[in-house]
Amino acid sequence: MSISRHQAVGAYQRWEPPSFDEGHAAPAPGQHPPSAPASGPAPAPQHEPADSLPADFQLPTADDIERMHEEAHAAGHAEGYAEGHASGLSDGLEAGRTAGYDEGKARAETEAARLKTLADNLDQALAQLDTEVAEDLLALSIEIARQVLQHTLAAHPDGVADTVRSALAQVTQAHAQIRLNPDDLALVREHLGEQLSHGNHRLIEDSSIARGGCRVEASGAQIDATMDTRWRRVLESLGRDKAKWTPED
Repeated sequence: MSISRHQAVGAYQRWEPPSFDEGHAAPAPGQHPPSAPASGPAPAPQHEPADSLPADFQLPTADDIERMHEEAHAAGHAEGYAEGHASGLSDGLEAGRTAGYDEGKARAETEAARLKTLADNLDQALAQLDTEVAEDLLALSIEIARQVLQHTLAAHPDGVADTVRSALAQVTQAHAQIRLNPDDLALVREHLGEQLSHGNHRLIEDSSIARGGCRVEASGAQIDATMDTRWRRVLESLGRDKAKWTPED
């Protein structure tokens, strides 16, 4: 039969030797002890009250008490260790969660900054690309316009007559000098002969003037209708002030 430590402690009592003075007082000096009754039945023995413990109850030995003490100590140690481990594990999980969150947040912020830099660089690259494309398109358009104009002059050389007529309309004086490319001189005389004679205008050959243009001078007034000047004015309106008219040979 096994018993718990509390039952053992409650049932175990320290043994004390009985007192020899109880019920048998020593006779005083000069007195004789009372003599036993001569006759009569002996008194019945008095019985102690029955114990409430089970009949098979046995007091624990010293080894049992030592073993119960060790088991209680081991149980307390295990319980304390479990509680400490659970508390430490909870603290460790919380610390790990916090560290992981901080690390993840730092990485996210770094990645966001890198993406923002890439986006800014992309915007700058696109803006630069737009500028370069626009510049290339403008240069291409100017070149196309120049070639079209060259071909128009070659196909319709008599167009120089309209240029001279427009320049003379800006001059109110007579006796104007009209400087032309030698190849345009005959064409202007052919198409504007009557107007030239009526205003007493004079045609002058000038090889420095490209075909299709002219320069008119009259009484201090000068009208520059050369292809270089007209082309430069067109390009200035487009923001290109450095391009020059380069006629084909």
